This record gives sequence, C-alpha cells and structure tokens, in this order.
Amino acid sequence: MNLYLDASVLIALFVAESRSQEAQAALRGHVLVVSDFAVAEFSSGVARRARLGEITTVQATTVCATFDAWIGRAARCEGIVAADLVAAIALVRRFELGLRTPDAVNIAIAQRCGARLMTFDARMARSARKLGLTVIA
Repeated sequence: MNLYLDASVLIALFVAESRSQEAQAALRGHVLVVSDFAVAEFSSGVARRARLGEITTVQATTVCATFDAWIGRAARCEGIVAADLVAAIALVRRFELGLRTPDAVNIAIAQRCGARLMTFDARMARSARKLGLTVIA
C-alpha cells in the first residue's frame, strides 16, 4: 500500500525528536511516496531548526544530504501537478475543514496517488479523515 509522508513525518525521520521512533516503525511494509512539495517543506523545517540553533548548519547540511540519498533509494518522489493546486484550492474553500494551503496541497497529492497519509499534524489528520483518506498519525 502506498503511504504518503508529509513534512512532519519526514523531519521526525531525519532529525531526532520525540516521534522519530514512531515514524520509523510505521514505514515498514509500505511503498513510500514523497512529493516535491513535501521535500520543500522538509527543507524549510530543517532550515528553521538551524536558524533557531536547534541544530548546526553543518548538521542541517548533513540531514539534507542524507534525506536526498534516502529519497533516491527508499521512496517514490511524486511531482506536484497543476491539478493538485486546483484540488487544494477546493479543499481550502471547504471552510469546515479548516485547512491551510500546505496541508491541502499534501492531501491533494496523497489523494491523487491513491495513498494513505502519514502525518503528525493533528488538524491535517482530522481533515484528511473527513475527506475519506486513511490516515496514520
């Protein structure tokens, strides 16, 4: 089964934090899907940690290099397409979902790929479930 990983999970996989072991354990037995959009969010998250002094810039560079190598061997990288943005706009405009644009884009890509969604973002997980996605959180 395809499992789409958002940035919250990707960061936990490559930067030690409270949910890192949980992220590792949940991946077994799945075809992992990561979008270019999630890669951009991951990179932003790593850069933020470096700016805040949580990790050094050398560590951030190493994390990004390790991540890039991992993507090449362990995950299917899915490009973002115009239809993903159109779908994300429709999701954001479903005001009862309370989605932010990045979350809507990730959900739209997961839907297009027919993938389950793995996220540690509780709001995103709730909204995705309302949309009928299987969520691993």
